[in-house]
This record gives sequence, structure tokens and C-alpha cells, in this order.
Amino acid sequence: MVLLDGKKVSNDIKNEIAEEVKKMKANGEKVPHLAAVIVGNDGASLTYVASKVRACERVGFDSTMVRLSNTTSQVELLDKIYELNENPDIDGFIIQLPLPKQIDTQKVLLAVNPDKDVDGFHPMNFGRMALDMSTFIPATPFGILELLDRYGVDTQGKHTVVIGRSHIVGRPMSILMGRKGFPGNSTVTLTHSHTKNITQITSQADIIISALGVPNFLKAEMVKDDVVIIDVGITRVPDDTTEKGYRITGDVDFENVSKKASFITPVPGGVGPMTIAMLLKNTLLARERQLK
Repeated sequence: MVLLDGKKVSNDIKNEIAEEVKKMKANGEKVPHLAAVIVGNDGASLTYVASKVRACERVGFDSTMVRLSNTTSQVELLDKIYELNENPDIDGFIIQLPLPKQIDTQKVLLAVNPDKDVDGFHPMNFGRMALDMSTFIPATPFGILELLDRYGVDTQGKHTVVIGRSHIVGRPMSILMGRKGFPGNSTVTLTHSHTKNITQITSQADIIISALGVPNFLKAEMVKDDVVIIDVGITRVPDDTTEKGYRITGDVDFENVSKKASFITPVPGGVGPMTIAMLLKNTLLARERQLK
């Protein structure tokens, strides 16, 4: 069993990006600039955005955090987005989700300039991805592809089962794993909450990508030997034996499933760290797009 170490790979990617930024600075070129917009005071969102800012500092990017109050109106947020769209200094930006209930998330995401949409959520970028055209791939799916690539996991002709159909992970992964090229060229089955006989499906899978958000959902009896497991789930489970009072758990019963797997991602330390690394990579691509 090989552990797909997202922490190590994400550090490798950050080091590679940092080297590119050093060359830009040595040549007197503009370095990539990532902005993050956060509305309200959600603790998890603030922590996540702060980690993105730290990642920017580490690789030498410029970064801007735009903090708006929980009472911000949709019009005010849209004005800020248009401002970022028009700012030539900003290469890419993200809108941290979830947004307060008075704001229509879809309208906000549609307002982002597709050339600065480093989250890859704009319908134009999603459509380009579905058509196998050059675009921003959403950071978490992009990170999964990078893990499969760097560990040389064979995907061609394999049966990939995706559990979960969210627009952020499940649906894009089902498209990407079926595309021509590597990683890809697999036969994909997309499963979800209404799928019947899911064990029958997962037990035939060569690769399982689970993005369900249900702790320990995937059991050893649901998989075959030598399966490749990508666990995207991340849930806080109460645990009085820990200092924080909880532990982070994935969708997969790691202890038992890992005994049958050929490759598996841990939680934490698997897909999670890759997301921020690939956001940085998308920002690098956005800078190139702005220069054209």
C-alpha cells in the first residue's frame, strides 16, 4: 500500500512555484497577485482564507484579503467584484463560500471575470473543462489529478467510481477522469444519495473518489483488493480524548480499507493540502493569461 502524501506533494509544488517567482523577481517582472473576498465572520472560512494568505507569502505571491461584514448587501459585494475584475494588479481572486443568506451565490460567481476565476467555478471555465479545453480546473479536482500524476497511478481503461455529485468535486472529477489523456481515459460511474446497490458498484471499482462528507462511509467490504482510494471527505467528529474535543475523519474507514488498497490518501494530509497548492498554481496560470 502506497500512501498518497498530499502534504509532501503540496510542499513540492509550492517550492516549484517559489522558484518560478524568484526568477520573475530577478527579471524585474510582476509577481502573481491573489485576492480573497470573505463576507462575514465564519470561523472555518477565516481560517481557510488565512492559510491561503500564508501560502502566498511562502511562495512570494502578493495577496490581498478583502473582508466585508455579515450585513453586506449583494449590490455591495458585486461592486467589489467588479472592482477586482477591473484592477490590473490582481491576477486572480476567490469568493470564499458560504455567503450570507441575503446574497445569491450563483449571481456572485457569475460576476467574476472568467480570466480571474482561479477557483474554476464560473460556468465558462466549467464548460471549457468539460470540453477538454485549456482553463482553470477547480482546485480540489486539480489537486487529485496532480496526486495521481505524480505517483504514476494508472488510470487508463480503469473503472473509476465517484461518490458524490457536487459542482466543486464530484461532478468535475467524473468529467476529468473520463477525458482523453493522463490522468483520465477511465470509465466513470457517478454515484450519489439516490444510487441503489452502491456496494455492488464500488466493489467493481479500480479507483474510488469519495466526496460525500459522511464519516467512515466506505468500508473494507465495499472495495476489492488493490483498489486506489481518494478520500476527499473531511468531517469533524466529536472525540473527548483529544485536546480540541474532535478529530478529523474522512469518508473512508482508513484502518480497514488501507489493508486492501494499492494507493490511498490519508485524512488529514491527503487531498486537503493539495487544494491550496493548486489554487496557487491557478493563480500562476492567471498571471500568464493577464499578460497575454
